[in-house]
Amino acid sequence: MSRLLTLVLVALALSAAGASAHDEEPTQETCDAAVAEARAQAAALPVDDVSRYFAERDIQQALVEAGNGEFDDCVEKAERAMLEARERPHSLERGERLNILGAHEVPPR
Repeated sequence: MSRLLTLVLVALALSAAGASAHDEEPTQETCDAAVAEARAQAAALPVDDVSRYFAERDIQQALVEAGNGEFDDCVEKAERAMLEARERPHSLERGERLNILGAHEVPPR
């Protein structure tokens, strides 16, 4: 129940921030600040934490969006990374590991 309450509060905070953000278009500076905050939160997680991995992917995508001039999408991806770092929704059981394939690797059958 407290997790649900936390999620509701986070959603309300993000929507309130989003309401003021919709009044004004995000800029490169807004994006840079959001990415910096997301990086700091992700860096606070252990290196082998799965949620850190996913947060870092969201940060990479935020930077891609910024490079395309899509600062609203950049801020959205950075916020997603911050939520990932705060909530840590991904976890592995003891002994499990995340298999990450390279771009040219084929999954085993």
